[in-house]
Amino acid sequence: MEDARECLRDGVLNHLNVLEIEALELSRQQQLCLQQQSRVDDLRIMVDKLRAQKDQLKARAKTTMSLQQLKAVVHQRNEEFNDDISEEGCSMTAKSQLSFLMARKTQVKDLLQAHHLIGGYDVTETCRGKGVCISIATAFEGFYLETYNLELDVSRAIQICRHNIPPFIPLEKLAQVNLQTDLMGFLSTLSHHLNGFAGRRQQIRLIQEVLRDSVEVMESNVLFNTIVLMCADPEENGRAVLCTLEYSDLSRYLPTKVTIESEDKALPSTPQWKESQSLLLQTPAHTALKALKMKGQIA
Repeated sequence: MEDARECLRDGVLNHLNVLEIEALELSRQQQLCLQQQSRVDDLRIMVDKLRAQKDQLKARAKTTMSLQQLKAVVHQRNEEFNDDISEEGCSMTAKSQLSFLMARKTQVKDLLQAHHLIGGYDVTETCRGKGVCISIATAFEGFYLETYNLELDVSRAIQICRHNIPPFIPLEKLAQVNLQTDLMGFLSTLSHHLNGFAGRRQQIRLIQEVLRDSVEVMESNVLFNTIVLMCADPEENGRAVLCTLEYSDLSRYLPTKVTIESEDKALPSTPQWKESQSLLLQTPAHTALKALKMKGQIA
């Protein structure tokens, strides 16, 4: 009987020992899995960073290549043009005239190619191939407005020589950000700023032309990023209502904040004017005000 008990105890102890070993092995495997998962996560983060760096390098290389191609095209065409002019003492015979016209045709084709290389902006050669003049057109609601010009020196590092960009556009700040590294990005950002300004100014012009009997422009600045409009509420015996439009993002033509004010402090909180405030945030000012006039909300 005693032997049986001894055998049973040894069997239980052995079984518990086996279970303890299995538990330790399972714990070790779990820790190993957690370490591997942490390592995998670290590798994924590293891969994402490397991909982002690769994309940046690709964009930089593409911009540099486009600029180099542009410079090479302009330089080559300038040399060919000068060679044609100097050939045979610049005698304007039929042969030299034909060569001159062929060179000009090739030059125009290559300038069109350069036009596409820098994103569709109009490009003109200046300073005998040492520079280019880029034209940026502005438009609003399908109508072309002003065109601005920017002359760049591309003989060495890209530099802005002359321009007619309005002084309140942060041209130098934009140039410091990415003129040397991302010409396309610079031109795109500058174009957005110019079109945002042109769109805001055009809205004021349309308000003054179409809604001059209903809306008065009380205040605006040269950048048109703060505009105060006064209109009359017909339900309040012609009581004046002030609408202040603020544009914190200068590349947009829609306001980022609209404030409604009136002598009646409760009026801006009414459902009608809350809806009008939302409309002014999402729609050009002249369009929103015409809609309010049609609904009879302003006189």
